[in-house]
Amino acid sequence: MAYDPLMPRISAGLLMFRRRGGGPEVLLAHPGGPFWAKKDLGAWTIPKGEMAKGEDELTTARREFEEETGIRPEGPFHPLGSVEQRAGKVVHAWAFEGDVDPAAIRSNSFRAPWPPGSGQWRTFPEVDRAEWFAFDEARRRINPGQAPLLSALEALLAGPGAPPST
Repeated sequence: MAYDPLMPRISAGLLMFRRRGGGPEVLLAHPGGPFWAKKDLGAWTIPKGEMAKGEDELTTARREFEEETGIRPEGPFHPLGSVEQRAGKVVHAWAFEGDVDPAAIRSNSFRAPWPPGSGQWRTFPEVDRAEWFAFDEARRRINPGQAPLLSALEALLAGPGAPPST
C-alpha cells in the first residue's frame, strides 16, 4: 500500500486477554528492529497492522495477529472501538480470550537498511518479544494512543454483558 500523507493510515489489531487469580492480564507485543531496541515504556503495542486494499478491519486484525505472533486467533472477538495515535494512525481493535506462552511467539520479519547510510540491509522481526501484563503495568508499557483500548477491555470485563470465562 502506497503511503499517502493526506490519508489517515488505518490499522487493525487484536488484544488477547486471560483471566488469572490476580485479575485479568493482556498480551502486548514489543516492536522489533533497531529503532525500538532500547525503548520500553510507551513502546509496547497490541499486535496490529495496516489494512490491505479491500480487506475489512476484523480480517486485518486476525491476519496481523497471526503474522506477528505465529498464533491463529480464535473468537469470539469483542469490539473495543478505535483510537487515533499521535501520528494520526487510526487503530481498530477487538479483544479475545486466550492463553499462550510468550516464549512461543514467532513473528514475521521485515528488511531495513542498517546501519543507516551503510547500504547494507538486515532482516528484523516485526515483534521481538511479547509479555503478559496486568492492566496497571500494561498502561505503563503500551503506546499511549492505545491505552484507551485497555480501558475499553476493562469496561467490557466488568460490565453486565461480560464474556464468560473460557
